[in-house]
Amino acid sequence: MLLDTPEADSGWPAADFSLPDTEGRTITLTEVRGEDGFLIAFICNHCPYVLAIIDRFVEDASRLQSSGIGVVAIMSNDYGAYPDDRPEKMIDFADQHNFTFPYLVDESQEAARNYGAVCTPDFFGFDRAGLLRYRGRLDDARMGDATNRDPELLNAMLSVNDPDAHSTTQHSSMGCSIKWRR
Repeated sequence: MLLDTPEADSGWPAADFSLPDTEGRTITLTEVRGEDGFLIAFICNHCPYVLAIIDRFVEDASRLQSSGIGVVAIMSNDYGAYPDDRPEKMIDFADQHNFTFPYLVDESQEAARNYGAVCTPDFFGFDRAGLLRYRGRLDDARMGDATNRDPELLNAMLSVNDPDAHSTTQHSSMGCSIKWRR
């Protein structure tokens, strides 16, 4: 089901998590925080909206990481019902798209619930104090031609700690609903 993310209610603190990555190591929020902030992306392997933006996201994530902003992706779908999202498939997906950041399994779906994630992709950008400053889409290209895209997420995150640059204009991310366990 296609969903849009709700309007951002900025300023709330990031919820802690402790989740396994695709190789079984436990990763915490503390470990993914960068010196200048961090980005949490709820994604999955099979969603056509994620597939349309994944290479642009990985490119932007690399730029953010080189600017002191930590990045992590979390897969919260019920992979029992959606086998393309199984952890072993996550390894292949991360390798295929050259992830430079951890890709975590939220089997209990607690992280998605704590953040209020509703779809894939769903992006949450935090400043260096750990407060939400951006929730929105990756860019204005969505599933279309990205030749002349406006990298909204990248721009917002690069200025996340500048109070004068913080934009209140944030466009909802659009994607497939998170596949909740019954």
